[in-house]
Amino acid sequence: MAVEQMTMPKLGESVTEGTISKWLVNVGDHVNKYDPIAEVMTDKVNAEIPSSFTGQITELIAIEGETLEVGEVICKFETAEKEKQHNEVLKEEVSEPEKSPLSADQTNKKRYSPAVVRLAGEHHINLEHVEGTGAGGRITRKDIERIIASGTVSKEHEVEPKRAEPQPQAETPEPRGTVGDIEIPVTGIRSAIAANMVRSKHEIPHAWMMMEVDVTDLVSYRNKIKTDFKKKEGFNLTFFAFFIKAVAQALKEFPQMNSMWTGDKIIQKKDINISIAVATEDALFVPVIKHADEKTIKGIAREITDLANKVRSGKLMSKDMEGGTFTVNNTGSFGSVQSMGIINYPQAAILQVESIVKRPVVKEHGMIAVRDMVNLCVSIDHRVLDGLICGKFLTRVKHTLEHIDEHTSVY
Repeated sequence: MAVEQMTMPKLGESVTEGTISKWLVNVGDHVNKYDPIAEVMTDKVNAEIPSSFTGQITELIAIEGETLEVGEVICKFETAEKEKQHNEVLKEEVSEPEKSPLSADQTNKKRYSPAVVRLAGEHHINLEHVEGTGAGGRITRKDIERIIASGTVSKEHEVEPKRAEPQPQAETPEPRGTVGDIEIPVTGIRSAIAANMVRSKHEIPHAWMMMEVDVTDLVSYRNKIKTDFKKKEGFNLTFFAFFIKAVAQALKEFPQMNSMWTGDKIIQKKDINISIAVATEDALFVPVIKHADEKTIKGIAREITDLANKVRSGKLMSKDMEGGTFTVNNTGSFGSVQSMGIINYPQAAILQVESIVKRPVVKEHGMIAVRDMVNLCVSIDHRVLDGLICGKFLTRVKHTLEHIDEHTSVY
């Protein structure tokens, strides 16, 4: 039998780590290749990961709730492959003298998960002097909890103020709850979302622009055909589908908005894949409408419905989240009229579509009329884009939306 190691897979573009939320197998279980073995959460998706091998689970290295980087070992298998080579390895191991714990493989000694770093920092434990029991000497959460449970931290474990590596700490004490307050544990996916948002705000210099758009004719047209459309197609024709279509057309004309910053170069993406934000009670997901510029308004409306249903039923897959090049967020569904979105890293822009409201507007010859108005708010990565191209892009979206009427085909 041969021993194989399975590592944390990459579950989406720009995803660098994942959290094991639940193991679906136990040590000793026999699994087939592609069988689901664990539920993993990232900042983009909550998904089941399939086995990379056919064989018997011999060790679950990662524990539930632990966050690991892509490529780190999460479990081990015993497979029927390479039996001869494995037997030779066994013979070598028998002939060798028993190794002391200190001479064991320490290749992962200094690879700490965020959970381990946080727990050690809270209890002033110096990770340099902790002996890890994980693969390659890796320090696990259980190793830290074992030291804490002992009641005291030995001198060798204490952090030396002058020599310890700096740990991220707040400049002011963390707020403490008082009687009557409700403490809500931070879930793995909420923690992942927070980390991604901090990264975006820390690395990307955001700039903002807003335009108001008169969508009176669009509202009239959509309201006129929505009932018949629902009867014929079986799903809703939302205003959001019209906005997605207008954005996709504008991205085709201004491809600079469909770009990504990589440090030494800017990548202008060929495909126009629109990420849309879909919220649940405790998380925000960003599934992707692929090749949105090639789809009709009807096709976009269908995908919006299908992706939203997948999110809310827990059936969204990692492939549904990959490849996004520009994000459109329907903040208007919450009644918002103005907001500034945080860019979905590593994209270069995000557009907030606000609530459509009736307002008095001054028209030609000083006449005042009640019109359906909406604000479009865009956030851009100022390393990639500037106000000129952003203004031209928004102007094109505005023009498209203001010229949608009963002559516009949704098919």
